[in-house]
Amino acid sequence: MFCLELWRLDKFIAFSGAASRREVRLLIKAGRIQVDGRAAGGPEQKIDPQTASVYLDGQRISFSAHVYLMMNKPAGVLSSTEDARDRTVLDLLPETLRKRGLFPAGRLDKDSEGLLLLTDDGDYCHHVISPRKNVFKCYEIETMGCPTPEDCAAVAAGMTLEDGTACRPGRLEILEAGQTARCRIRISEGKFHQVKRMLAVLGKPVLSLRRTEIGALHLDENLKPGAYREMTAEEAQLALQTGVSSL
Repeated sequence: MFCLELWRLDKFIAFSGAASRREVRLLIKAGRIQVDGRAAGGPEQKIDPQTASVYLDGQRISFSAHVYLMMNKPAGVLSSTEDARDRTVLDLLPETLRKRGLFPAGRLDKDSEGLLLLTDDGDYCHHVISPRKNVFKCYEIETMGCPTPEDCAAVAAGMTLEDGTACRPGRLEILEAGQTARCRIRISEGKFHQVKRMLAVLGKPVLSLRRTEIGALHLDENLKPGAYREMTAEEAQLALQTGVSSL
């Protein structure tokens, strides 16, 4: 999937999160690093990051050109890389992952919860969030007041928000009717507070919001709020699934 040039050994190990470049020099001197069955020659030694077998204290150092994480974002945490006042989703990760330069592939509001993807792959992120790619996101919401069939039709037709912003067609389903209703909504965009603004136009304010799907990828229900895990290659591809069939 990736075409990589030869890397310096210290860069490879630092990129994996196993040790810093400064630490690598000391580890090599101590004879604790082996490359393809032999003692490492030096931090500047060139290796193929996709095929080389690099071991530290007998444990193989794994390599991934990019990182793809699934997180169950909790409420009260920002979907950003840094903030002076509030915790961000990166603060929920260990330092080894934060060093990889991860960022959210799309955002959830501070008070919203659910499926959030984190990666260091800019092309992947663009595919997930670009409206032109037609990747639908699914949200389970609770609304004040129950949407009507006319409301569902308005979402399906493509709404215009109060400030004149045009929204692409989506799908609104009522899961449980009542004074406060449980609904599911699918949209292929991520405009600022879009779901909340759409329901506000319909006169049914959103009380809570939880994202459950991106493309054909479903949130792992075993992940507790704030927990994360690395996605398989197959799962990462599911999040890129496009098309109106999601509707």
